[in-house]
Amino acid sequence: MFFKTFVYFCAVFFNVKSKNMKTISVQMSDVEYDTLGLSKDRFYFSEIAGLIEQQRARQALRNCVIIAEQNGLSSMSMDDINAEINGARQC
Repeated sequence: MFFKTFVYFCAVFFNVKSKNMKTISVQMSDVEYDTLGLSKDRFYFSEIAGLIEQQRARQALRNCVIIAEQNGLSSMSMDDINAEINGARQC
């Protein structure tokens, strides 16, 4: 598998710039690089962490959709959903 040249991240905690910044290098596949939508070779840690968090949220949503389809929940109307919620609240 081809790997992009090292992707450098400047570790910045909560976007606060510091004179004591560290540089780390991370190696990732072209697929991972493209999946995260990266287009440059240098990032602040907070930038890459945010992109990874967004990717994980997208994957979690995809998993929820799959589970809903497997359990017949994806075809529920809003009225059906509200009825289920109201029923659970009354218990």
